[in-house]
Amino acid sequence: MNDRPNDLLRIRPEIKKTKAFSSMSIEERFQNETLRPILKLQNPLLIEVFHNYIEKRKGVFYELSLPKKLDYIENSLIKDQKFRNSLKGMIIGHFTLTEYRIYKKQSSALNKRIMNLVIERLKDQVQLFEVPLKKVF
Repeated sequence: MNDRPNDLLRIRPEIKKTKAFSSMSIEERFQNETLRPILKLQNPLLIEVFHNYIEKRKGVFYELSLPKKLDYIENSLIKDQKFRNSLKGMIIGHFTLTEYRIYKKQSSALNKRIMNLVIERLKDQVQLFEVPLKKVF
């Protein structure tokens, strides 16, 4: 039998820092209970995808100063709609149907939260993008 919702919830890492309060907005609760665990689960893939993004743009990222690298990360997720949509799909694909129904009603606000979380996650790990990925065939 297909137990997708429970399977998805079971594989998500627990984030102990986040708390839920009755005064939280729907978006904030969704961010803490759904988005943060999914982003933590998907982190290795997000890192690999961003490395690939850098490589496809001829690796100019590697020659930038740290402040410029941080700007590059932010600009790539804000300005490159195709890349942005690809990353959103990696996150949304891990929603349960119930979560997706919540997302549909609040998609604009939640899309902003998703992108802000991804941007911050990549910026916080900028040291992982210091050298080109080794190509393994």
